Amino acid sequence: MTELITLSHEGGFSCVVRNGEDVRTFSKRGVADLFELLTTKPDFLHGSSIADKVIGKGAAALMVKGEVQSVYADVISMPALDLLRSADVDVRYSEVVSHIINRAGTGLCPVEQRCLLLAEVDDMVAAIREFIAAMQS
Repeated sequence: MTELITLSHEGGFSCVVRNGEDVRTFSKRGVADLFELLTTKPDFLHGSSIADKVIGKGAAALMVKGEVQSVYADVISMPALDLLRSADVDVRYSEVVSHIINRAGTGLCPVEQRCLLLAEVDDMVAAIREFIAAMQS
């Protein structure tokens, strides 16, 4: 995991994923890269390790759905931490916050807000799918 964290920080990547010897880096904001990976290459997530800058409940849901084995976050929300732990994902982090705020700093992250009251991972993934579709149109 140390290698992934270093690569993330030194390369300025938002997310670094390793499965076996294959390491992939991502730079999109929010959950876009994780969602794309889950929908196009779900086998790559299965059993993988991830270093991510910020993990909210939505990102955690995508990781749980993808059956990720271990994660590191610079910042993680308490709802995300609870979700990952309940799915037996090995979680390490630098800072825990009550929730992830939006980029403007004026309220909750829109994905965190959509997932906050949902209990089922599949419902969270569906909410993220709808959010991404709305952002693309």
